[in-house]
Amino acid sequence: MLSLGGINMGGESKEGRRPEASSRKVDVSKLVSIIPPPSELKKREEKKIIEKRIRIRYDESLPEGVARLSKELASYLGINENDLIEIVVGGKRKFVFKTVIDEKVEANTVYCYPEELRERGVADYSIATVRKRLQQGYSS
Repeated sequence: MLSLGGINMGGESKEGRRPEASSRKVDVSKLVSIIPPPSELKKREEKKIIEKRIRIRYDESLPEGVARLSKELASYLGINENDLIEIVVGGKRKFVFKTVIDEKVEANTVYCYPEELRERGVADYSIATVRKRLQQGYSS
């Protein structure tokens, strides 16, 4: 058997006895002191970005740079009238629109000004992800 500092790897001393439990006692309070309390863990949580998968529909009647969405979807995403939203198609194409909230629109559909979408290869009825824009400036 291997022996380290008078104690072999089997846990017995040279005399063949196990060391007393009191000599191997670990101070748990020192170990617990490095664990943060639950209140600290909650503070460290990052703000979650709420987003939703939707269908994009063309709407020629909308002005350029405007998207129309349902009141239900707007409340879920925390969007108000005239806020900026980001619509991401296929994880590659990102569009920014100013919002118009309409109660008559279906819950999982966003109507957008179509010209910019067509130019960048996004078809009517495409599936995309929509979320509230976090940055203040407008860029497309």
